[in-house]
Amino acid sequence: MSPREAFVDHLTLRVRDLEASRRFYAAALEPWGSHETQDDWGISFGPPGSEDVAIAEGEPSGPIHLALSAPDRETVERFYEAALAVGGRDNGPPGKRRQYHAGYYAAYVLDPDGNNVEAVFHDFEEAE
Repeated sequence: MSPREAFVDHLTLRVRDLEASRRFYAAALEPWGSHETQDDWGISFGPPGSEDVAIAEGEPSGPIHLALSAPDRETVERFYEAALAVGGRDNGPPGKRRQYHAGYYAAYVLDPDGNNVEAVFHDFEEAE
């Protein structure tokens, strides 16, 4: 997998309300074909074989900024709509962010604990 195709290697977030966060991440990460798995320490999400975003009940240490690499603009838009539909709070609608580079297309949503979750598509052809 090239750096442009990376999702995330792994991350565990402590969350105050496990069920609210489970609903949020299940919906928000669905545009990547994400599903959830559960074990003794928490719930993990991600595409099959890459269930690398995990949540576990506890006191959050954040807020943090989690940026997920999207394969296209449609995934960014689907992430944004899905996250808002389950109670995520808008922190920046889908759009170009030229302050980063010409092909930077992203959306930002706050999860139930106030973490800034971003979906970003890097259109390197447009950036050139």
